Amino acid sequence: MSELRLSEIWIYPVKSLGGISVTSARVMEKGLLHDRRWMLTDEHGAFMTQRVYPKMALFRPAINGDTLTITKLNPVNDHASVSLSLSTPPLGEQFRSKVWDDEVTVTEVSDKVSDWFTTQLGMRCRLVSFPEKNPRPVNPKYSINNEHVGLADAYPFLIIGQSSLDDLNARLNEPLPMNRFRPNLVFTGGAPFEEDTWKKFTIGGNRFAGVKPCDRCVLTTVNQDTAEKGVEPLLTLSKYRKRDNKIYFGQNVVALDHTEISVGDKITLN
Repeated sequence: MSELRLSEIWIYPVKSLGGISVTSARVMEKGLLHDRRWMLTDEHGAFMTQRVYPKMALFRPAINGDTLTITKLNPVNDHASVSLSLSTPPLGEQFRSKVWDDEVTVTEVSDKVSDWFTTQLGMRCRLVSFPEKNPRPVNPKYSINNEHVGLADAYPFLIIGQSSLDDLNARLNEPLPMNRFRPNLVFTGGAPFEEDTWKKFTIGGNRFAGVKPCDRCVLTTVNQDTAEKGVEPLLTLSKYRKRDNKIYFGQNVVALDHTEISVGDKITLN
């Protein structure tokens, strides 16, 4: 069997906006540091994603020191970007919001930041923060040590093998990039879809546990460069990755340790 190595690390500071590729990351209980600790809510306080608003794909985050800057491709006006501090507590209203079936307490970052997103998306919305101390337990059926999660759909981490994407792309007329699937962790080596069966494994010196294969939705059909929707990859995946009326790609993961991981780390199955 070929050696397993961590080849990519991704964080998505704002839920359903673009991602940031990093060379190392701190492992937290709720997910990698700064991963999905913010999200957009609509005028009713409900969470927003590319499933309904595909133009969210056109927002690109970047972190420089203590500042998170979000830039909009093809901005509505000359104000192409907005910035916020990663360490300063949010200044706005605190309120209850929902992420799927979970109720969470969030805080609006500021009127200025929310107004910028409202202008760029053409609809009233607010950027909110989900502090590390605020609770959101993962499904107890799949938790190991009563883990919590940030604003990701359901679990703190998602891992996908490069071999799994290669297998899919060999079946497609046009290959797709890994960003369609929004993983946190990508690895090389091993057989296609072997991550489906992973239970306990170690990346570098940090132990993780695979808890549940990830069922996929229409977000994977959104082109992350153009925000256009298509039928792939779900059409092809449905032919060989469907069971119980769901389509699976990738493995949901929780962390058993909270240290640091780096691109190039060896992965060991325990």
